[in-house]
This record gives sequence, C-alpha cells and structure tokens, in this order.
Amino acid sequence: MFEPIDLFAIVLVLAVLIGCVNHLWIKLPPAIGMLLGSLVVSLVIVSSDHVLHLHVMRWFRGTLDDAHLPRVFLNAVLALLLFAGSLHVDVAELSRRRATILILATASVIISATAFGGAMYYTYGLIGMSVPLAWCIVLGAILAPTDAVVVENLLQQVKLPSGLRATILGESLFNDGAGVVLFLVALGVTEGDTFVIGHGVVLFALLREIGGGALLGFAGGWLAALMLRRVADQGLQLLISLTLVIVVYRVANLWEISGPIAVVSAGLCLALPSPRFGIKSETRTMLVGFWSLLDQLMNTLLLLLVGLQILGLVITPIQLVPLAFAVPLAVFARLLSVALPLLFTHQPFADKAREMGVLTWAGLRGGISIALALTLPPSPWRADLLVVTYAVVVFTIVVQGLTIPGVLHAMYGARISSDQ
Repeated sequence: MFEPIDLFAIVLVLAVLIGCVNHLWIKLPPAIGMLLGSLVVSLVIVSSDHVLHLHVMRWFRGTLDDAHLPRVFLNAVLALLLFAGSLHVDVAELSRRRATILILATASVIISATAFGGAMYYTYGLIGMSVPLAWCIVLGAILAPTDAVVVENLLQQVKLPSGLRATILGESLFNDGAGVVLFLVALGVTEGDTFVIGHGVVLFALLREIGGGALLGFAGGWLAALMLRRVADQGLQLLISLTLVIVVYRVANLWEISGPIAVVSAGLCLALPSPRFGIKSETRTMLVGFWSLLDQLMNTLLLLLVGLQILGLVITPIQLVPLAFAVPLAVFARLLSVALPLLFTHQPFADKAREMGVLTWAGLRGGISIALALTLPPSPWRADLLVVTYAVVVFTIVVQGLTIPGVLHAMYGARISSDQ
C-alpha cells in the first residue's frame, strides 16, 4: 500500500535523475532543466497510462491530493525559500531603492492583476467562453507575484548593476505578500463579499499586512541576531535561524498579517552588515551556506512537483484556445505594471526604459502562482484558470528564463559570469 512518503521517495529519485541528465548532457540552468524534465516525465506517464493502462496517473493524482501540497507550500515551504533568498540581498542597495521596491511590490501587483484579469475577461468572451470578471481578476492575482527563488538563481549567471539587481530581487521577495492579499480579496468577491470593493479596503489590507509583517519580521530578526551574537555553537545557530523562520511565519498568519513579508524582513535583519546590530561575518557565512543548500533542495523538489501537477489536469481542446492570448497578455500586463510606477521616478528616460524592459522580462512566475491556483475552491471555471496558470508559469520560466542573459546583455552589456 503506497503512502505519501513513497511519493517523496519517488520525487527524490526523479529529481536526482533529471538533475544528473541535465548537468552532464543538456546543461540548462538547473531550475529550467528541472521543470522541463518533470514535464517530460509527466507526458511519459500520461502516454504510458493510455497505452498500458497502468493507472499510474490515478495513483499520482490521489497521492498529490492527499499530500495537500499547495497548503504545505503556502504554510511552510514558501517561508523557507523567501528567508533563504533574503540572505543574499545587498541590504545597502535595497535601502537606497526602497521607494521603488515598495511601489513595485504593491501598486504593480494591483495593476498587473487588474490589467491581466480584465484582458482575459474580454478574451474569454471573444472566443465564446463565459468566465465571470471576478474570477478573471482572481486569475490576475494568481499570476501577479513573481518568483523570487527562480529569479535569484537565474540572476546569478549575469553581472548586473547592483542597484538594478537589488530592485529585481527586492520586488520579487516582497510582492508575494501583496499577491496573496490581493488573491484572498478577489476570491472573497467571487463568494459574494462585495464590501472589499471600494472604501479603501484593499489599500488598507495591503498596508496592514505589509507594515505589520515588516514590524514582526524586524522584531524577530533583531531578537534572533541578539542570540546569534552570544552563541558560538553552529548547530544551535542553525536551530535559531530555523526557529526564527517557522515561528515568525506562523505568528504572522495567526495575527493575519503577511507571513512572506515577515520572514523576508527577518532575513534582512540577519543579512544587515552592521557591527552593532548585525551578526558576525563568520556566522553569516555559515548561515548563507546552510540556507543556500536548503534553498537548492526545496527549489528542485518544488519545480519537479510543479511539472508533475500537470497529471492532475484533464484538459479539453477548448481550454487550450485562450493560451494563445494569455501568454502575450501576461507579458503586456507585467510591462504595464512596472512602466506606470517607474514613470514617476527621477531618472533619465533612457534609464527608465531599460529598467522597464529588464523588470518586465525578469518577472518570472513560479511556485506561489501554482500553489495559489491549486487552492482555488471547486467551481465551473477552476480548470480554465489552472490551464492558463500553468501555461504562463511554464512560458515565463522556460522562455523568459533562458533568454534573460541575452536581454540583460542587450540592455546593460551584462556578461554571463564565468563562475556559474
């Protein structure tokens, strides 16, 4: 009798096989290679099931449902990934670009969700599919946040101006919290909670979640840094950092403030190079090494599971038609969401245009979009939204991810790092 632990063992074996094949022969970036490899495995399983009638697909679907992977990701794995990513951020540059990052992590999320959702509403109507506007906005909220982990891994391949790198990573780390808030608000509208429309409710919710999460994270990070400065045992130091992430994230959820913002703020406290408030450089190096390894493991398994989740979809031909519109609309909505805020910054227009192009193409969607989509309640439009979500995620990770080095080189003369 198979149990969820058997799924974990199978996923580990597949991750090793795909990773080795990619590293030795194909040589794609690890994140992209893992996603494509998992999609190939999914197609092989689906094809063999139809030919040999092994019922592997049914077992996978049942096991994935029993494992409650979307909730596990949103309630635990996301916190660990965001904390690991925050340790790599240049805090000084992040502080210098804080106004731009704050706008991109809030206003851009709202613009992207409404622009993409509205465009998809008219697209569905154009091709004869009736999807309510509220559900289209939910779809926009699902695809508004960018994936901090995948972006950070891909940016390691190129040398960029430190300010631009901090802006890209800072936005990716902080916009997850705003994306989750907007998703819950939009989902409430579909359930009849129309009070959240107007009256400044959305703006107030964003400010409360982001501000409260930041305060909680900085308080927890400061307390953890205080303990880390007094403790010399490395095992205990790792335990302190792990406890910080889990406790801060869970307390934030209990207080109904942003857990993602809280753990990112806590990570930035530990990354702060301050002799008075920061931690020792050797402690920081040790923590970065541990969390980088954990980040790589979790990101590998997450991308593999994203590909395997396609086994749970039963796609009809009519559901594939909107994909021809959804992918370019997602890119356009991203461009609009970064262009409008950047127009108000005090930079030469040429610099603004280059940042708009890079931020648009670096806006990869990933695990959080998949997790949000899979938590959608049953509805006549759930499958339609899942198909579009998967298509946009795969396109942004594979196509945009593979071409990011070329785009950055064209915009900034950024070179591929020789040590990657």
